[in-house]
Amino acid sequence: MSKHLTLSDRAIIEKYLAQDMSFSYIAKRLDRSATAISREIKNHRCFVNGFRYTSNDCINYRSCLRRNLCVQESIYTCSHRCKTCAEFDCRTLCSQYISAHCTLLDKPPYVCTRCPNEKTCKKNHAYYTAHRAHAEYVKELSSSRKGIRTSPERLLELNDLLMPLVNKGQSINHIFATHADEIGLSKKTVYNYIDQSAFRVRNIDLPKKVRYKQRHSHEVLMKFDYQYRKGRTYTDFTSFMEQNSKLPIVEMDTVLGARNSGKVLLTMLFRETNFMLIFLLPDKSHQSVLNVFDKLTSLLGIDLFRKLFPVILTDNGTEFKGVHNLEFTENGARRTRIFYCDPQASWQKGRIEKNHVLIRQILPKGTKFSILEDTDIHLITCHINSVVRELFDNQTPFDLMMQKEECKKLLDILALQPIPLDEVLLKPALLKRKK
Repeated sequence: MSKHLTLSDRAIIEKYLAQDMSFSYIAKRLDRSATAISREIKNHRCFVNGFRYTSNDCINYRSCLRRNLCVQESIYTCSHRCKTCAEFDCRTLCSQYISAHCTLLDKPPYVCTRCPNEKTCKKNHAYYTAHRAHAEYVKELSSSRKGIRTSPERLLELNDLLMPLVNKGQSINHIFATHADEIGLSKKTVYNYIDQSAFRVRNIDLPKKVRYKQRHSHEVLMKFDYQYRKGRTYTDFTSFMEQNSKLPIVEMDTVLGARNSGKVLLTMLFRETNFMLIFLLPDKSHQSVLNVFDKLTSLLGIDLFRKLFPVILTDNGTEFKGVHNLEFTENGARRTRIFYCDPQASWQKGRIEKNHVLIRQILPKGTKFSILEDTDIHLITCHINSVVRELFDNQTPFDLMMQKEECKKLLDILALQPIPLDEVLLKPALLKRKK
């Protein structure tokens, strides 16, 4: 049960007050304590000022004609009425002063509803109205959650913790994976503080703080039905996976550098773990991709390759068109099955596309890949796969790969090692070379 009263609960309170029911009776109906009902009425009742005077609350104010109440207090006399005097408060001098405040409102039910003197009473009235009370509650709830409620000293400590890690390209989610107890705030609060400039960290410093537009499905039109796509379209892929749902899926793509820079990156991502393999290719050709397949087959063995890469989903790039050579070894043994996304439908392999964002943090668009070496790509692979993923309960892809024996063999063969979370660096400075 929620601790907060709803508009329906307040409507019930208003109804039972009109029927002169006790607080205990109302509390039982709402499954609350009588104290909670009492506090609700006292905090959200509305006072009705009969004459709407703020400086003088005497109920005789309007008809009062008295003068010279201050004769004994002052040596001067005046012709002004005492209620307009700016020097003395006539309420302290007048014997006929009657406060507009009703003492009955200090006792349950704290409102004038069902009072026998309600119509004839000249004092201020108080009423409880469900809609007005709920509106006040919503306003109080909103204002109570605004602003910064952390001391300047504490904010300085948090800034000293966040700044070095954000400067390494780490996301707030990644930082929380190891420092949640030290921060002592929720991720939402930290983002709000960043919006309010409470830290030296700004939104522009965060690796990814964007709002993705909702994608709309559209009909994909193809000018030609290429031979290599027959039996390997995205529709064929979904049909195949319905019959073989337990097979792991690998998404494959390429990442380009600056124009005419020669080298490109081949990326392969395991959907189950978000672990991404990255290979440096001398050019964007089918033969370069085939060399990677053959190398992996040689290192892993045909059986382990089949277990790790049973189904590969990729796009329609020219480097992936020699499908027969990729699916089969030189001896004619099948090692994988390759399917192709629809043209202009990169969202069909969205996992790998989102992981390319991490590559671009280290290798921004326009970077020349020609100066990269295999050791650079190995380092990039280790750092990217050491980033915690909210999708997997803040585990890293390395953590997930370690849970399967065949995946551990892959990591050992490729000599891939996880990076300590605080040392993860997703900036161009990772490579420590001039581009």
